[in-house]
Amino acid sequence: MNGWTPFQSDRKRQETSTARIARLNQEFSMKKTFRMAAAVLAIAAVTIGCSAQADQTTDKLKATLQTRLADVSIKSVTKSPIAGLYEVNLGTQIVYSDANGDYLLLGDMVDAKTRKNLTEARLSETNRIDFASLPFGNAVKVVKGNGARKIAVFSDPNCPYCKQLETSLKSIDNVTVYTFLYPVLSPDSTAKSKSIWCSTDRAKAWESWMQDHQAPTAAGTCDTAAIDKNLALGHAMNVDGTPTVFLADGRRLPGAVPADRLDKEMSAVH
Repeated sequence: MNGWTPFQSDRKRQETSTARIARLNQEFSMKKTFRMAAAVLAIAAVTIGCSAQADQTTDKLKATLQTRLADVSIKSVTKSPIAGLYEVNLGTQIVYSDANGDYLLLGDMVDAKTRKNLTEARLSETNRIDFASLPFGNAVKVVKGNGARKIAVFSDPNCPYCKQLETSLKSIDNVTVYTFLYPVLSPDSTAKSKSIWCSTDRAKAWESWMQDHQAPTAAGTCDTAAIDKNLALGHAMNVDGTPTVFLADGRRLPGAVPADRLDKEMSAVH
């Protein structure tokens, strides 16, 4: 009987059944993998399609608004957090539009839960600069404390809000302030800027005028090309008001920022 036994036959059938189950499991696993891959591809296709549709919508809206607002330059158009409302970046200002460009909303969008000004945050982010590339040699440098934190300020010597900012800076320590003289208010602003720039101690002349109302006395006859360069730089960076503060991470803070907020923003820079 060649050593054959019923027990051996049962064992062979068991082995055959086990192999069949393993093969079926492998086939099922492969099919499952294929289905998952197909699902991923389908999701990707839908996502790409939605993105393309969004791009077409924003591109069309930008073209429409640029035609209707021929006197301004539109930097970008993107979706806002509100469905059907689009963010229109004008460089120095953000406004909002419907999908057809028929209506514009002016003003700030605020998160009701966090009280965060979303418009200001977006404007700061989109206008972020490369702080390290600024021409600091064209600025009046004032070091307070260890000077570890750094800010750049575009300031007009006759700007009352700039003087308010200087008052706030008196209570802040451990900061290096690079003030780019930016005379945009009047011819006298230009004259004072030149006098400050030509002073033996520019930092002292600047602070004496802005904080103590002691007018600079130096003749503005030295090389004042730095002031012209500051004006060109400010225009290129959409600095349309004074003071404008730039943090070391490139974000901007428009206006006379209160001392507590400025201190907090500088400390948050990594």
